[in-house]
Amino acid sequence: MALQAAGRRSLVDTVVDALRAQLTAGEWPVGSRIPTEHALAEQLQVGRNTVREAVRVLVHAGMLRSRQGEGTFVVSTADPGDILRGVRRAGIRDVLELRIALEAEAARLAALRHRPDDLERMRAALNAQAELTDASGQPGSGSLELYADHDIAFHQAVVDAAHNTALTATYGWFSSSVREALVSALDDQAMPKIVHGDHRAVLDAIAAGDPDAAERATRDLLEKPKRAVEALLGEPPTATPPH
Repeated sequence: MALQAAGRRSLVDTVVDALRAQLTAGEWPVGSRIPTEHALAEQLQVGRNTVREAVRVLVHAGMLRSRQGEGTFVVSTADPGDILRGVRRAGIRDVLELRIALEAEAARLAALRHRPDDLERMRAALNAQAELTDASGQPGSGSLELYADHDIAFHQAVVDAAHNTALTATYGWFSSSVREALVSALDDQAMPKIVHGDHRAVLDAIAAGDPDAAERATRDLLEKPKRAVEALLGEPPTATPPH
């Protein structure tokens, strides 16, 4: 399979695409070793340095893993980049549903595992957000972006307080979609406004070490905008699990 660079794209990019296509097609199962650089270079009719750089890209993407002296092995046949792009294309309701799934469990774990500095991060984020509110308790004109940043900082602090590396990493790449949806909601008069008391309830439950209350408070906080979105879409509200 001879490859040629197209337009302004580099030959490395072209090889990355070719290898990614073979991975996602299942040509090399998870756990298997991919062909050597020499074999891939011959197959793709490119130099070994080009193959080496392309493999590095896919190692960094989490699809491959190199083992010194053993070769390069398949870690995943799903491209994390495609997953991320799918999340970014998701609508606000989809983002809120995923937030509930992630943040409710994070709050539960945070109530059990938090440290004093975790609580300080949550309080600092809420206090900074409160300073941007006007007399009605809503963000003042021109401060929506910064207001959203403080809101995300609070929720990220809750997730980090769960002290679960996988959860923190997942929420970290998901947070850009959360922020985008939040800014959109803040600028939409049909969406319910943020209530600081709801956030304080999450913080208080975590500080008290009450996992059930922390999960419940998080669900209550996020169910409000989700119900509003469902109403705007003309869809029946999703049933909320009993507390």
